[in-house]
Amino acid sequence: MKFADILALAFRTVKGNRLRTGLTVSIIAFGIMALVGIITAITAMNQKFTESFSTMGANGFSIRFKERDIRFGGGNSSKMTVSKTGKKEKKSNLGRNITKEEAELFVDRFDFPSVKSISIFGGRSNIVSYRNRKTNPDVFMFGADEGYALLNGFSIKYGRNFNKLDVRSASNVCILGYDVADKLFKAGAETAINSVVRINNIPYRVLGVLESRGSTFGFSRDNMVMTTYSNLDNNFPSGFSFVIGIMSNDLLKVEQAMGEAESQFRAIRKLAITEASNFVIDRSDSVVEKAMNSLRFLTVSATVIGLITLIGAAIGLMNIMLVSVSERTREVGLIKAIGGKSRMVSRQFLLEAIIISVLGAIFGIILGIMVGNLFSMVLKTGFVVPWNWVFYGIAICTLVGLLAGLYPALKAGKLNPIEALRYE
Repeated sequence: MKFADILALAFRTVKGNRLRTGLTVSIIAFGIMALVGIITAITAMNQKFTESFSTMGANGFSIRFKERDIRFGGGNSSKMTVSKTGKKEKKSNLGRNITKEEAELFVDRFDFPSVKSISIFGGRSNIVSYRNRKTNPDVFMFGADEGYALLNGFSIKYGRNFNKLDVRSASNVCILGYDVADKLFKAGAETAINSVVRINNIPYRVLGVLESRGSTFGFSRDNMVMTTYSNLDNNFPSGFSFVIGIMSNDLLKVEQAMGEAESQFRAIRKLAITEASNFVIDRSDSVVEKAMNSLRFLTVSATVIGLITLIGAAIGLMNIMLVSVSERTREVGLIKAIGGKSRMVSRQFLLEAIIISVLGAIFGIILGIMVGNLFSMVLKTGFVVPWNWVFYGIAICTLVGLLAGLYPALKAGKLNPIEALRYE
């Protein structure tokens, strides 16, 4: 018999045993569905991270405060601190946030070709109101300058950005996130320009409205309001540290810029040569890298879960094929009696096992992609298909069918035709 004939016979046998085939296909499909489904969901999360942080240029970095000492006692009454080494030290700059004066001094002194920005977080429980309408007490507030929008990927949809005069004068002006403007101004977000809103009951004139940036994991990135960092420091002293953002004009000189920034800021912070830096310099693309790396554990876990399920499916498939050999012993004996060779019988059983496995893979991949994309719908990303895992799934299931069907196929091929015909 030709290979095509053996394949057709194997398909006919698989189709004739629908219950057995359906159960085996379901077991394999479940394993592949778990694997592909989780991988699809993780791919959607990666896509969302990429979209969320795509505005953070690879040539940008920030200087942030980093707590170094573990202090005991209350307030400023303590004259000594205990470092991580356990040694007592004289109180120094190591326990102090980055101040506005330090941030402004750095921006004035740092002459490396770059765009610089100063910002500060103003809390996440603010209320913005206009006439008889107001937001929930969950609006994020930031203090910023004219460079903050560029460094953080914000675009002004209506109105204008801050200018140097706004920052120096610390006037009560603000820029609204799109969701805040849309909620307060029913006639359209564009009507917010030059209107006076109240932020925590303090009047502010609206200079601009930001372009919508969507949401990340169900949290809106447009539910925010920005004022100048000098104004926020005056009206809403938050106690948070100031953050300095720098974007180098040349991608190849980012490392050089980071080195110069660290050297200059250590001098501004009055750190001794022997003291460790009490601030950290974060490169913008490292944030994305850390976010992506955090998902690797989930990928490994999904792979382990899928492989364990597939091992169980392989054992089940082998047992079913062995039962099939026993049930079809007389059929095998008849095939051999009319001239069929052992190799042909073995191929038929082996092909049956592979067909069942591949069917399980196909159904599992389809279900996995559907389940995974339910998560992508929640994240509001595009339709995701992890093509590499689609091919991996088919290859793995083909291997599972090959290994699971090998022993039953060899056993069927070795049956004695005379004894097989007598089998009851």
